[in-house]
Amino acid sequence: MARLQEIVQFCDERSRQSEIPDFPGAMNGLQVANSGKITKIGAAVDAGKVPFARAVQAGIDFLIVHHGLFWDPPRPLTGSNYEKMRILFDGDCAVYGCHVPLDCHPEIGNNVLLAKKLGLEPAGAFHEHEGNPICLIAKFSSDRESLKTALQKLFKGSVTAIEYGSTNPAKVAILTGSGASVTGELRQQGIDTFITGELKQSQFNLAQEDGLNLYLCGHYATETFGVAALAEEAARKFGLPYEFVTTECPL
Repeated sequence: MARLQEIVQFCDERSRQSEIPDFPGAMNGLQVANSGKITKIGAAVDAGKVPFARAVQAGIDFLIVHHGLFWDPPRPLTGSNYEKMRILFDGDCAVYGCHVPLDCHPEIGNNVLLAKKLGLEPAGAFHEHEGNPICLIAKFSSDRESLKTALQKLFKGSVTAIEYGSTNPAKVAILTGSGASVTGELRQQGIDTFITGELKQSQFNLAQEDGLNLYLCGHYATETFGVAALAEEAARKFGLPYEFVTTECPL
């Protein structure tokens, strides 16, 4: 058993969440407290009724999520908003949110962990958000067919490949989740191959016109890595069990 504030302090420091500005409303850090005792740590991509219910059912009382609870202006705790909070309070389950810090973290970020799983070597970053570059650049020494095969294996075939770039790219850009804001900068960086979660329809035309290879692997699927890494580290440090909470999101 561990104390809530000890785990929160560890997660704050490890994620460096105070150093990395996020989007308005993200409110990284402890979002919902519990009675103060933690017996099991969990991770999930999203804060929602289903992941909360599954976490409580699994005995998790400290849940780390990538997409937290507070993105909009305050809303009444009625309907599904009430149900989500009731599940947490009844299950004495705390929620810790960590968004952009767990995208661009150099060790446990979604981008760098995805690169590592593909055997790619990080070689820089670009596309700044509030002064922090959030799109990873990785060296690449093979052909795009092998890259696509590796992605299909990692993401169990759920990869949309749009291939109008070089067959042997020297560099690959990686931005998990939504990569729509980055595609216009790729050619400026000398990059024609981009791995992300999701894009807008108009990026298909851009790929044709700018000669890009775009690999869309799912917003949810590409953002499972960071929360899992942070939760596993916290569980090891405090000698607690750990579990990842899945919601089978196909998007």
